[in-house]
Amino acid sequence: MAKPLHPTPMLDELESGPWPSFVTGLKRLANDKDYMVDLLGQLETSYKTRKGYWKGGTVGVIGYGGGVIPRFTELKDAEGKPIFKDAAEFHTLRIMPPPGMHYDTDVLRKMCDIWETHGSGLIAFHGQSGDIMFQGAKTENVQPAFDALNDLGFDLGGAGPAVRTSMSCVGAARCEQSCYDEASAHRAVLNNFLDDIHRPSLPYKFKFKFSGCPNDCMNSIQRADMAVIGTWRDNIRTDEALARKWFVKHGMNELVNDVVARCPTKAIQIKDVGAVSTAASISSVSLNDTQALEIDNRDCVRCMHCINVMTGALAPGQDKGATILVGGKRTLKIGDLMGTVVVPFIKLATDEDREQLVELAQKIIDFFAENALEHERTGEMIERIGLVNFLEGIELDIDPNMVSAPRTNPYVRTDGWDEEVARIEAKKQKQAA
Repeated sequence: MAKPLHPTPMLDELESGPWPSFVTGLKRLANDKDYMVDLLGQLETSYKTRKGYWKGGTVGVIGYGGGVIPRFTELKDAEGKPIFKDAAEFHTLRIMPPPGMHYDTDVLRKMCDIWETHGSGLIAFHGQSGDIMFQGAKTENVQPAFDALNDLGFDLGGAGPAVRTSMSCVGAARCEQSCYDEASAHRAVLNNFLDDIHRPSLPYKFKFKFSGCPNDCMNSIQRADMAVIGTWRDNIRTDEALARKWFVKHGMNELVNDVVARCPTKAIQIKDVGAVSTAASISSVSLNDTQALEIDNRDCVRCMHCINVMTGALAPGQDKGATILVGGKRTLKIGDLMGTVVVPFIKLATDEDREQLVELAQKIIDFFAENALEHERTGEMIERIGLVNFLEGIELDIDPNMVSAPRTNPYVRTDGWDEEVARIEAKKQKQAA
């Protein structure tokens, strides 16, 4: 048994509601760890004073420049000694997850055993950057804990001004909407930038995230400096049997209100079966003997809404790949930024395709390292120097498909349009040859 708990009336109040509380979990860990008893004491003090008492420092493991988040207590008595001495240090190890975040129960049990032995027992799956957060270890236990986790096959994640831990969705392993092999793309990038993860040397952090379709389950458009989003460039696929089955169950009201009316570009119509267009850009599927759903793929922006509602009846096209966006981030020097399209479409079906992805990523990071100001994210750098200068710096041609919103604000001038069209056509012919 651990020592008796400190009085924690404010934390106790958090357990009084109808929902599970993190306090209950901390108290359970405190049953046999003095470490967690004093952590609860310091946390209660923070609630009373409305002030945090953790400060940073320098803690690491041999051969690594980042990956451990140091926390030392500032809550001390008149003699400068920690008031809650057993929790005077509460360091966190960031551990990289496997692509797609796949684990088996044996690995999870071994992780728990390692952290019960060397740390507090408190683990979070996963942090904002995707890391497994092993929270709460004393300085002398950080190296043994890492050695045990490394023997299990896991490595430290990124911290500080470095390439951060990458994230990828479960994707092709379980999701029918996947448009490329997310795990292979993730692994290719990870293997190339491992030194940049472990040895911080950039102006500020740089994040990769991989989502297999435009649903973007990794929130990469909002949070990644380089986002790889699965997409397709041919027509939406249809399945008549599943469409008729869906229509029988849900009916016309739901079809109109939840599918047709919610299409952001009004690309979907309901037509009589005999009136459906035969144009190459049209996807159509019969709902019954008299009515059909028609999708004009020229107007489709791959938002996924109709596919999510009518899964199976509608599906991503067969010519699959990814769109690459750069510059997404949360608030820092300027407000939130969404990623900007720099590559409208890239195939990611072969090792050669993934090598092209890695080469582009290397150019972007090299340009970021040379041109960004200290503590400036990629998106903020682009805002400061201009998108055209950024695209020229990473040797990407400006493409009319690069837009900040569909059908508006193209990144090309319309004067000299004929010359621009001739240049693009010449480029296409050269690539085809």
